[in-house]
Amino acid sequence: MEKAFLHGFLLALGLILPLGVQNLFILQQGMLQPDFWRTLPAIITAAACDTVLINVAVSGVSLLFVAQPEARVTLLVAGGMFLLYMGWKNWRRPAAAAKNSPAALLTARQQIVFAMSVSILNPYAFLDTVGVIGASSLQYTGLEKTAFTAAAVLVSWCWFTGLSLAGQVLGRLPDVMRNPLYINRFSAVFIWGSAVYLLLQGMQSF
Repeated sequence: MEKAFLHGFLLALGLILPLGVQNLFILQQGMLQPDFWRTLPAIITAAACDTVLINVAVSGVSLLFVAQPEARVTLLVAGGMFLLYMGWKNWRRPAAAAKNSPAALLTARQQIVFAMSVSILNPYAFLDTVGVIGASSLQYTGLEKTAFTAAAVLVSWCWFTGLSLAGQVLGRLPDVMRNPLYINRFSAVFIWGSAVYLLLQGMQSF
């Protein structure tokens, strides 16, 4: 059981480490929100969505969906279009000179909606969870599968918490480095890059 737990922990850690839209959003909220507690809606929503995806993937049901080439292409193209829209929303978001200005902050409801969007509707998160964690879990049964799943879920909750705390530290940099305008525009460009990559993958899959 210890081996299965370690496997799940390291696998999930390797998948979650690269900077993606989901990670960038949590880091962004850590930088912009005045304190850690106000980032909890984003953290809890992102981690809860990952928990659901991981459990669905481990159940094996979602593997049937990814095995269909048409479903994969649809997911990539739809995800790319969605990320283009999210990038536009970030680019257009009001910028304020002060970190704690209401114009620069997302409300708890907005954090929840955005976190759900970049977690559930993000093809990266879906394919990594289903295609890698789901497939890797097939070698385990019973308590070993439970330990594998618990480890993967634990990584998500710890990682998003740590990422928000890191954002709080970065948010104390000079104003020019943490100005919402720069953060929002960088986030938008990064999201657009991810969207183009997804659309190109989808086109190549035809």
